[in-house]
Amino acid sequence: MNGGEHDFGAFVAARATSLLRTAYLACGDETEAEDLLQTALERTYRNWDRIRHDSPEPYVRRVIVNAAISRARRRAILSIVPTHSPPETPAGAVDADLRHVLMEALRALPPRQRAVVVLRYWEDLSETQTAEVLGCSTGTVKSQASKAMAKLRAALGRKTEGVIGNARA
Repeated sequence: MNGGEHDFGAFVAARATSLLRTAYLACGDETEAEDLLQTALERTYRNWDRIRHDSPEPYVRRVIVNAAISRARRRAILSIVPTHSPPETPAGAVDADLRHVLMEALRALPPRQRAVVVLRYWEDLSETQTAEVLGCSTGTVKSQASKAMAKLRAALGRKTEGVIGNARA
């Protein structure tokens, strides 16, 4: 194993979990997230000599996000499965229900808005860093984040009424 391959292996070992989380949040599906990460790592490996001296993580994130957006565009319509909560939800299941509702609402966002939310709020990137990863302006990040958060608030307000109401009972 030469130095470049060793560096790549060390990078993957150190950052794979975080990158897989980003991929999962970008697409909302475990299997697809693994495919996205594999695609991103393959592209990164092919360009490793060029990018390893810079910070490779933003490069990989950008590949993940771009691949997720491309896949969603090819599908044209995201499938959304509605959540039907039973009248009485056990107290321990409330967190799982809320997580499911949140992931459903996140999946319902357009790919670009979902990418902004994932990078800004889950990955805790600044507006400037998010703009760099997505290859757009900071203003675009701000407007996409604002639109996405409004959609999430509206969706979560409707969908959590039964879940939160049952938790209080």
